Amino acid sequence: MDKKVVYIDMDDVLCNYSKAHKKTLEDNPEILFPQSQPGFFENLEPMSNAIESFHFFLKSDCFDPFILTAPSVLNPLCYTEKRLWVEKHLGLEIVDRLIISSHKGLLKGDYLIDDHKEGRGQEHFKGTLIQFGQSDFKDWEAVVVYFRTKYCKI
Repeated sequence: MDKKVVYIDMDDVLCNYSKAHKKTLEDNPEILFPQSQPGFFENLEPMSNAIESFHFFLKSDCFDPFILTAPSVLNPLCYTEKRLWVEKHLGLEIVDRLIISSHKGLLKGDYLIDDHKEGRGQEHFKGTLIQFGQSDFKDWEAVVVYFRTKYCKI
């Protein structure tokens, strides 16, 4: 069986962007764009079970996972910070699986796990878009069960 290429978004999929954004706005209402602040992306908390779920894909004989994230045009440091986040939470060996692109539809693959349906090219992705946090894919447990049941039978 060929491995399925699975792209996984970072913001609000692997890491909790919304929580940090909301907290920064509450603590510092004068900062209109919290994501523009140095350290914002590097210090995001992982989503519940995100790290374990990424490792499920990585260790499986069924999948070839990559991280596909869009940059913040308001924070040029986000390119470095997202790379540092991956190293900190997933390990240096995963850094070469990080792809940063504002045009997600240009990549070829079987699945894209993203919290948005459009905006960064998700609507042009030729594979299957799994909308994380919605309906059947409300959390990482549901996502892993879907993929394990459909492809791995374990």
